[in-house]
Amino acid sequence: MAKNYCYSVNLSEKAEELLKQGEYLGEGHNGVVFLLPDNNVMKIFKSKDVLSDESSILYRTRKSKYFPHIVEVGDYYIIREYVEGERLDKYLKQNSLNIKLSENLLDLIEEFSRLHFKRKDLRCKDIFVRSDMSLMIIDPKNNYEKEVNYPRHLMKGLSKAGVLEDFLNVVKQKDKKKYRLWKSKINKYLKYHIK
Repeated sequence: MAKNYCYSVNLSEKAEELLKQGEYLGEGHNGVVFLLPDNNVMKIFKSKDVLSDESSILYRTRKSKYFPHIVEVGDYYIIREYVEGERLDKYLKQNSLNIKLSENLLDLIEEFSRLHFKRKDLRCKDIFVRSDMSLMIIDPKNNYEKEVNYPRHLMKGLSKAGVLEDFLNVVKQKDKKKYRLWKSKINKYLKYHIK
């Protein structure tokens, strides 16, 4: 959980007017997020480095259907498209992991390869499931810097939700080689904490 933090940021006039009418959505380790009246969100960051990393990733992924589009970037803030839906971890508490959602998760990881990400992983809480089962990512970080060659955090979250085998069965149907690699790695990680 985030600690209370005092934010001070210079905004453009337009951004300041939007923020005055905005609705607080939440606070995480890296910043605070507001829903703006134009149905975008403003994320105010604690660190310029984290802002720089996230804005760079969002810019480089701007043609991908899985990432929100940037509207404006300031010294300590981003205004970006609002992502509707439910966090994957919360979604799985109420719903099963069906084949379509599993295939969409696999497609998402394959998109990471197409985008030349070094980090082919993300947490369930950073994936939003929309009403049509499409997926969107929030809070991308270290995707072009940190080397992770399989979706360890994703599969750990799926294991915690009790649906890892359902996901791996879909991976097995689509790509047996990838299935064997991921199954071996996640089993070592879950059993022995070997990354």
